[in-house]
Amino acid sequence: MESGYSFEELNSLELIRIALLVQYDGNDFHGWQKQPKTITIQGKLEDAISQFYIRKLVKVVAAGRTDSGVHAAGQVVHFDYSGPIKPERWPSALNGKLPKTIRVIEAVKRPLTWHSCYSAIYRRYRYTIYNGCRPNLFLDPWSWHRYQFRLDEALMRSALENLVGHYDFSAFQRSGSNRTHSFTTIQEVQLERHGDLIVLEIQASGFLYGMVRLLVGRLVALGEHRISLDSFERCWKECRREEVKEAAPAKGLCFLRAGYEESFFRELTWFDSCPRYFLSTSNSPKEPPPFLE
Repeated sequence: MESGYSFEELNSLELIRIALLVQYDGNDFHGWQKQPKTITIQGKLEDAISQFYIRKLVKVVAAGRTDSGVHAAGQVVHFDYSGPIKPERWPSALNGKLPKTIRVIEAVKRPLTWHSCYSAIYRRYRYTIYNGCRPNLFLDPWSWHRYQFRLDEALMRSALENLVGHYDFSAFQRSGSNRTHSFTTIQEVQLERHGDLIVLEIQASGFLYGMVRLLVGRLVALGEHRISLDSFERCWKECRREEVKEAAPAKGLCFLRAGYEESFFRELTWFDSCPRYFLSTSNSPKEPPPFLE
């Protein structure tokens, strides 16, 4: 890259940490984490940044690693840089090099002691379920279409609210995790129905591998009366991972944001930039049958 600086001058510039606020459509990617012979968000970001930073290979670190197909509205990542580009210029510079399914919304300078992952005090996800009879082309990439029965959202909400606290959630952890334990703290939950759309949000200090999708799959089984509330609660309280057989599809899940002790992104871009869907008409399926258990 022609920067106007010699190598000696570049080497003398201050090393700074850049925090990026990133959005992506996960449908085209094999998750966040860089892997050989696959297209990932981390790989695309590092390739784009490297075009402006010729000193060494660049590594970007995310607040949360999303699985294949999962979206992000406010993913927070950081990388270290010394060079002529001002922090506020990184979004326009990178968006010209990235695919249109990845957008850098904002960039700010952070102390070298700050870390996008380890400094985060929470992560927040949203899951969208489309519970109408008719297929919808525009909702399909961003939601899970459950049309067999009208989901019992009151029962689902009750089960979700009982999860708040610090517990062992190994019942909702996929195999392959390298964590040394399966405890985490769920801080806040919401579940609302708007016509044929059910929107679930969950905020926690951290999430286990595959946790939200396994949890949503179990909640839908409850909402369709395939399991009882007692069964749902016994399963996670007694860590019965073998009973959790269905994971919700990735396309309905979105990483909303990560939170920190200090706010440094503008609220307009950081807080709730994932749109909520709205349908003016409703065509809900029939009520679920009595509990099968």
